[in-house]
Amino acid sequence: MTITAKDFRELRFDRVRRDFGTHHALRDVSLTIQRGEFVALLGPSGCGKSTALNCLAGLLPLTGGGIWLDNTRIDHLKPEERGFGMVFQNYALFPHMSLRRNIAFGLEMKGIKGAACRAKVEEALALVRLTEHGDKLPGQISGGQQQRVAIARAIVVEPPVVLMDEPLSNLDAKLRLEMRGEIRRIHSMLGSSTIYVTHDQDEALSLADRIVVLRDGAVRQVGTPEELYARPAHPDVAEFMGYRNLLRGIAAPVGADRLRLTFEGHALEGVAMAASAPGGAALAAIRPEDFTPTADGPIPATVIAAEYRGRDFYGVARTEGGIELFFRTDTRVAPAETVRLAAPADRVLVYPEAA
Repeated sequence: MTITAKDFRELRFDRVRRDFGTHHALRDVSLTIQRGEFVALLGPSGCGKSTALNCLAGLLPLTGGGIWLDNTRIDHLKPEERGFGMVFQNYALFPHMSLRRNIAFGLEMKGIKGAACRAKVEEALALVRLTEHGDKLPGQISGGQQQRVAIARAIVVEPPVVLMDEPLSNLDAKLRLEMRGEIRRIHSMLGSSTIYVTHDQDEALSLADRIVVLRDGAVRQVGTPEELYARPAHPDVAEFMGYRNLLRGIAAPVGADRLRLTFEGHALEGVAMAASAPGGAALAAIRPEDFTPTADGPIPATVIAAEYRGRDFYGVARTEGGIELFFRTDTRVAPAETVRLAAPADRVLVYPEAA
C-alpha cells in the first residue's frame, strides 16, 4: 500500500478559544493528540465539538490560543496549507463527477496528475472497496457508498490527520454499524490520526482510543472508552454516557469509598466519586441496565411503560414522589404493575451535588 499518513508526532490545542460575539463556543481548550490515535469529540448539540473541528480545519479563526502540529503553529495557515483530510456530514461530493474524479479532485489541486494520480485513486477506491463503482456518479450509489467515497477523497492526499464531522448521522442504523467497522479498519491501515465529532456515545465508545467530552465549550473529561463508561468524572458526563437515572438525596459515609444515598425515605448504597466522602447533598447516577426489579429492592415504583427489546424488557417506573426511573428486566412487566428496584452498589455512582 502506498497511501500512508504523513509523519508527525503530535497535534496540540493550546488554550484554544473561539467566541461568537458574547457567546464563548470554546473556552481554553487544551488537548494533545498523538499520531495514530482515534479521538472522538463527544457532547450534546452546542457543546463546541464541531466548532473545535472547524477551528482545526481552518474554517474558523481562533479568538485566542494556538494549534500546533509538532513544532509548527498552524492556526494561521489557510485550510489547504494544513494538509488535513475532511469528511463532512453531507458527504459534499460533486454530483456531476464520477467517483474517480471526485477522489482525484484533491490530488489535482496539489498538482498530482497523470499516472501518479490515477494510481492513487485506484488504490483509494480499493481501500474503501468500491473499485467496480468508480465510473458511477454519486447519485447512482447508496448513502453508505457515498460516505466511503468521501473518506477515500479525504485519505488519498495522505493527510497526517483526518477530520470527521458526524459522518454517519445521515445513514440508517444498519449502515451506521457497517460504516463504523469500515472507518476503524481504514484508520488502522493508514496510521493517521482521526478526530471524530459525534453526539452518539455508542459511536464514540466503539471507535475511539480516547474520548473528549465537551460541555459549554469546555473539556469536562478525557479518557479511554472504558474509563468514561465505568467512571465518568461528573454527573453531566455520567448522564451523557448513559446513566439516565439521576437521584438527588442526602448521602452518608458507610465505608472508605462508599456512601448511602437516602431519597424519599429509601436508601441506595453506592461508590463515592469524590476524593473524600463527607456526605451531604448528593446525586446518584445509575444506568438503566443496572437497575432491575428484585423481590426485596429498596425502591418501590409503579411501571408506566415497558418495551420488549429481544432478550429484555426496558421499562420506566414512577416513584410515589413522582421520580421516573429507567430499568431493565428479563421478565415481562406491564403498566400499573408495582416493582421494587435495586442496583449493585458498585454500579451506583454518588457525586457531591455541586460536582
